[in-house]
Amino acid sequence: MKRKKKEEKLKSLIKGPLFKRKKPLHYSYGYKINKDIKVEIEKRYNILMGIVLALIIILIIGLFVVQVVKKDYYKVEMEELTQKVVEGPTAPRGRIYDRNGRLIVDNKANKVIYYQKPKEVEFKTEKQVAYKLAEMIEVDYSKLTSYDIKNFWLKNNREKANKRITDEEWRKLDERKITADDIWDLKMARVTDEDLAMYDDKDKEAAYIYALMNKGYSYEEKVIKDTGVTDEEYALVGENISILHGVNTKLDWERVYPYGDVFKSIIGTVSTSKSGIPAELKDDYLKKGYSLDDRVGVSYLEYQYEDLLRGKKNKYQVADDGSYKLLEKGSRGKDIVLSIDIELQKYVEELLKNEVMQTKKEANTEYYNRSFIIIADPNTGEILAMSGKQLKDNEIVDYTPGILTSPVVMGSVVKGASQIVGYNTGALKIGEKRQDACVKIAATPEKCSWKKLGTLNDITAIAQSSNTYQFYTAIKVGKGKYRYNKPLTIDKEAFNIYRDTFAQFGLGVKTGIDLPIESLGYKGTKMNAGLLMDFSIGQYDTYTPIQLTQYIGTIANGGTRIKPTLYKGLYEDGKVVSEIKPEELGKVDTKSEYMDRVHQGFEAVLRYGTGAGYINMAYKPAGKTGTSQSFVDTDGDGVVDKETISTTFAAYAPYDNPKVTFTIISPDVSRSDGRTNHQSNINKRIAGAISQKYFQFYK
Repeated sequence: MKRKKKEEKLKSLIKGPLFKRKKPLHYSYGYKINKDIKVEIEKRYNILMGIVLALIIILIIGLFVVQVVKKDYYKVEMEELTQKVVEGPTAPRGRIYDRNGRLIVDNKANKVIYYQKPKEVEFKTEKQVAYKLAEMIEVDYSKLTSYDIKNFWLKNNREKANKRITDEEWRKLDERKITADDIWDLKMARVTDEDLAMYDDKDKEAAYIYALMNKGYSYEEKVIKDTGVTDEEYALVGENISILHGVNTKLDWERVYPYGDVFKSIIGTVSTSKSGIPAELKDDYLKKGYSLDDRVGVSYLEYQYEDLLRGKKNKYQVADDGSYKLLEKGSRGKDIVLSIDIELQKYVEELLKNEVMQTKKEANTEYYNRSFIIIADPNTGEILAMSGKQLKDNEIVDYTPGILTSPVVMGSVVKGASQIVGYNTGALKIGEKRQDACVKIAATPEKCSWKKLGTLNDITAIAQSSNTYQFYTAIKVGKGKYRYNKPLTIDKEAFNIYRDTFAQFGLGVKTGIDLPIESLGYKGTKMNAGLLMDFSIGQYDTYTPIQLTQYIGTIANGGTRIKPTLYKGLYEDGKVVSEIKPEELGKVDTKSEYMDRVHQGFEAVLRYGTGAGYINMAYKPAGKTGTSQSFVDTDGDGVVDKETISTTFAAYAPYDNPKVTFTIISPDVSRSDGRTNHQSNINKRIAGAISQKYFQFYK
């Protein structure tokens, strides 16, 4: 009864308003309602078949496009993906010209005979090739090692060498107690002098050639001969390539220098085809996509402008038979122009060489051995000539890199920057007069000028290079209260004020010159009143010659610090293209009237001051001399033990429209405790000569 009542109740609910349907619902005991399974399956089957049919149609269309419509396109793509592409040897580098279009670095073709191991080549074949080559070319086999000749004998006498290994040793090899390398070492050790006595000179030459053929990685080109290859050898090998399996000829290149060693140290060097990329530069070059055997710039300008000078290598497709097909022809690197005038450079180097040698013969020059010269354009930063020469073991050697890395105590030549510090801080007034009286701080020696100079103003103080004039300025900058022979305390911030201003001229900071190395110089750490006064006259921090050039250039052009450069632009079709523009690094923070006073002081230096007679006044020069106390290590123990005198000179001309700067530095040119007071005039002689030569070239 209960079951029947439940069924009637369910029927009434289904027929009620909540479950009105067009089609009857199927239900069963347990009250579960089911759909028509057969209809649902057929519906889903039809959908699935439609999807499959659509996919088949898409696949057919895709195959039609690939195999018919774009057949050629995909064929090329397939070849590119599966072909083996290799690059040829490093292409010749770009040439280097001077500012006037004179060629100073070129490439020369170099005949090369090389070997590239064929696929699965056997020793017998390589041995035959080695002997054939020994008949065709002369090879210096003096570098044939004991290992190479023994290795050659072992390869030729395998059975005899195997018999020299005992059964016990073979058993150990089978039991993995020793390795195949150990067996080889035993064979090598058992090759006797009697065994090798069978080889004559021609055999040894072949053995050496075989060693060269198997040097390094198997896929690399092995140079057999690249020096002194005669035309006959080159032609004979080229005619017999078909029987010299893997041997070929090519024209390599090497750098040549029409002007010999002139400026060569700064031009830099290029690695050889044998050495490839130096180990210390490997990571840098590999990141740029180079191969280990590529020839690259390794120093100075060749390294600095590698991206421009490097050539583009040939690309080849390697066929299954080992033959090569040219895919992309390479090209020589780009030609560049330097700011250097190579004829002026040549003159400067010869002049400096003679002057260093001559000066060394003068009295009081026991510790002198080098000088530097830089000629530059203050408006563009272009360097026209730069040279350093050093006397070493009674010979003059090039020391031009020292312009970048050899800091010197510059002395009074920096007083132009010191004067600006005084003006900017109010410690010095335009036209201010002072008595040139010695300064003495308690418990320290007296500090004086080079002689008593009387009453001076800001211009005559520069002209006569007064030290005490700068001392009084420094004391005021340091907010000190000076009394003769009394203690003096200064505000240490004064050192920062001086250094910040000096840096605006290029002193104590990197100049940014386009070479891979540059030193900062020495910066003193102690801070007291006496050292601040020393700083103001260039007797504390040290600066490099290139920094002094940037300093005088900044004064010459009115206060803009310009990056010095040796690169001028690209060279195409006999002219400079893509010429770089001067790069301004900053400006001196001062008033124009203050800079004008420095100009007037520098002009007075050459007209009647300490620089009188250095440069012909017809050229309208202005500049500053410098003399400093320096120190040298005379016994090589790492401790300076002798006081010397260094001299400097920096100038520009014409003073009313500067076009050129001259920087001359002669460290340790004399000594304070010498037998005489003689001090060489080398800087004066050089200044007169190079200024005259410059204005002959650039009237």
